[in-house]
Amino acid sequence: MDRHKRRRIFAFSVVIILVGVGSIAFANKGSIRSAYEQLLGNDFAGPGVGETTITVDAGDSGEKITNKLLKAGVVKDFNATYKIILDDNPIFYPGVFVLKKQMRSIDALRILSNQDAAITNRTTLKEGLRASVLFRVLSESTGIPETDFSSFLYKPESFGLDASLPSIEGYLFPATYKFAPGASAKEILQEMVDRMNQEINAFNIKPKDVHRILTLASIVQKEVRIKEDFYKASRVFLNRLETGMPLQSDATVSYGVGGNTFSTSKKDRADKNPYNTYVYAGLPIGPISAPGSVAIDAVINPAAGKWLYFCTINLETGETVFSETLAQHEVAVSRWLAWMKDNPSYE
Repeated sequence: MDRHKRRRIFAFSVVIILVGVGSIAFANKGSIRSAYEQLLGNDFAGPGVGETTITVDAGDSGEKITNKLLKAGVVKDFNATYKIILDDNPIFYPGVFVLKKQMRSIDALRILSNQDAAITNRTTLKEGLRASVLFRVLSESTGIPETDFSSFLYKPESFGLDASLPSIEGYLFPATYKFAPGASAKEILQEMVDRMNQEINAFNIKPKDVHRILTLASIVQKEVRIKEDFYKASRVFLNRLETGMPLQSDATVSYGVGGNTFSTSKKDRADKNPYNTYVYAGLPIGPISAPGSVAIDAVINPAAGKWLYFCTINLETGETVFSETLAQHEVAVSRWLAWMKDNPSYE
């Protein structure tokens, strides 16, 4: 009997013995296959040396992934690695993964099937930010030029949205994202649009109502800070819409003139841009910020009340007074003016 044949018999015998005594009773088929291939010399013993990266794309087959691993020097033999994939049928997640060269096949495959192991750009996008600010945050986080993002602002059709929308403002859901290195600006924005669509579907919002709800939710998001007040502010705006009163939202005025202050001037409020809810009755032509789930819920499920006015009297704490009459509202405004006098840094 030649030496190579004796080696095969020995390897097979070792695996049988291990299974028989139960020492690897916990192991799956892939683990047994891995041990067998190592004994045959078809797999590296590990743990590996150096460092390399493997990119798994959505839809990559086990064969394609095995070829990537082999080409990068991570695994030793195509058949040995591919057989482990066939035995275990792991789920591979798109992303960029850091591996070592000359690893055991099973160790490399376990990393590629661990979603948390992917290198990602973790980005937190807060509720209430307008698109121009979101683009800046995304650029700082990913290293992608801000202009790559802003170039899509007025191209809603690029993301499967209605081409008649004024922009993608309000359709980018604020959340914490993990963007894979190498993702393009369009891919990142598409992920945010898709996430907003998930929210829309979760709330069972009819297609004909989406733009209206997101527009009002974006205003509510900008106007108040305390969760309970979202539902009250929503009721104020809905009461005004029902009675034909203009919304008179300073947040929409500021957005329309490109401002970023809490208060607006007489000149701002007279500007005839389509976002000015002092000049025009009803909702503005589109959202003014990125509304979160609470703001959306507040528009769909507003609080019960007859309020027609509200005024935030403390911009630091967000304390807001809701009023049914103009006289009550004027008292609240005087309290806000007094607070502003004592806190001139808030403009």
